[in-house]
Amino acid sequence: MERRAALILLSVVAAGVFLSGLELMITAVALPSIVVDLSDWTQLRHASWIINGYLLVYVVTMPLAGRLADLWGVRRLFLAALAAFTVGSLLAGLAQTLDQLIAARLVQAVGGGTLVPVGTAAASHLFRGHARPRALGVVGGVTFLGMAAGPFAGAAILGSFHPATALASLGIPDGPVAAALADPWRWIFYANVPIGFSALALGWAASGGWDTPRRTGRLDLPGAALFSLGLASLLAGLTLIDGQLAGRILDLTYPPTPLVALALLLGALAVVRELRRDNPFLDLRLFRIAALRWAALVSLLTGYALATAIVGGAVFVDRVLYGGPEQQRVALGALAGATAVGALGSGLVVRVVALRWVTVAGLALSLGALWQMMHWTPATGIGEAAAWLGLFGLGFGLTVTPRSTAAIEAVNPLQYGTASAIVTVARMIGMAVGLAILVAYGSTTIDRLTGEVYRTPDAYRDYVPSNLRDRPLRDGLVVQALETWAAGEAARILGGLFAVAGAVTLLAAGPALALGGRHRPQPGSRDVAEARRVDATGGPDDRADAEPTIAL
Repeated sequence: MERRAALILLSVVAAGVFLSGLELMITAVALPSIVVDLSDWTQLRHASWIINGYLLVYVVTMPLAGRLADLWGVRRLFLAALAAFTVGSLLAGLAQTLDQLIAARLVQAVGGGTLVPVGTAAASHLFRGHARPRALGVVGGVTFLGMAAGPFAGAAILGSFHPATALASLGIPDGPVAAALADPWRWIFYANVPIGFSALALGWAASGGWDTPRRTGRLDLPGAALFSLGLASLLAGLTLIDGQLAGRILDLTYPPTPLVALALLLGALAVVRELRRDNPFLDLRLFRIAALRWAALVSLLTGYALATAIVGGAVFVDRVLYGGPEQQRVALGALAGATAVGALGSGLVVRVVALRWVTVAGLALSLGALWQMMHWTPATGIGEAAAWLGLFGLGFGLTVTPRSTAAIEAVNPLQYGTASAIVTVARMIGMAVGLAILVAYGSTTIDRLTGEVYRTPDAYRDYVPSNLRDRPLRDGLVVQALETWAAGEAARILGGLFAVAGAVTLLAAGPALALGGRHRPQPGSRDVAEARRVDATGGPDDRADAEPTIAL
């Protein structure tokens, strides 16, 4: 494809990936409004599946999408993903219950989980040499640019868009139409619809006559089912963990225990099945390649830290600083915007700096930011919080392109889709696990603190200054004092969660050092014809450090 045409198609791919990134953060901003409208905060564990269900299907879809990209080519798959994402957005806006919204989010996730690995594979095929890491940096960068735009778009819609007033001025009474349009949070999903259809039309036109190489094979749907059920059981088990874990970890009547045990069993069965199949759902034999193995591990660990920063930052603004959508926009926008800058910048830096050192530098920045976030208090200003979240995001972004480049350059062109899916799946699993643990800890803490304050009619007096203990619970000064106490407790708890994220980030330093040196364009033997020949005849050996063109 000519360079101009390739750049146009890359822009279409970037638009689809942008939507996928936008959806995660804009939903995080709108979640409080959704919970209040469709349920209440006692249903936090249930409502968490609005995001965790999305992540679960997103994770499961990615390997299937990566495999389908290798089998069918990326054009049809990318367009179908855009269509699924757009339809899912429409259904999410129309949802009238939590369960309906969760189901619509699953449809969205099928599209979103397909867009990223297929987009990455398309960029890998469209560009070669030094242009490839720059193209991968664009794909990675716009994902996080979408995340950066999410808080701003969410705050703008929730804060300044008043569809109920508009409907009333038009004389539209309460009914199905008002139920589908009146709540501002619905429009964070409706906004995707015109963008999605426009990108679909442009993608159809821009990709005419072009596609990536195809190969024969089958999808391993039973393997996908084992993986899906195992991951769902793990997330459900982690979400249900409460303060009884230490005493009941081996008690089969304690819900997390059988769920996690089931997850381990299904995971073991999935591994055995995948290693025995020629065309597995997730080709675990690719983990023989050292670069891909370490890239996936870095992605997993940093994904956990990213989920902690996103959710922890949002909770800190809401529960400690008592800020609204505008303050969340500043904090989360700084995080996601800096992540986009880091991802785009790393695509340029890896030309002159070793992949390992770019990644280590990013980890160091993230670790420094988490150290400062550990010490946040109610006296921390929104500007300071945004600055440290931004530094974390910059560090995380610097790790994006090196790990993607290391993984993709380690396999032959027929496996680009699978390799890119593995790295991204690892990040999303880390995020899903991190979110599940945060929800479990948050729900348990809410229950504990509520129980302490309201265990007796006078229990609240232990948590307010002595000069207020003679006042009733509903007195304004007592309420303010309790909020101050709760904010301090929340800051202390979040500090512990940031400390755990810091330890996890530190663990990523080891595999990061194994990612390799400065990016160098691969020789001509890595073209598709050679890859097809090797894929058909087999390579000389399959050592982890063997020539990347061999097929495993």
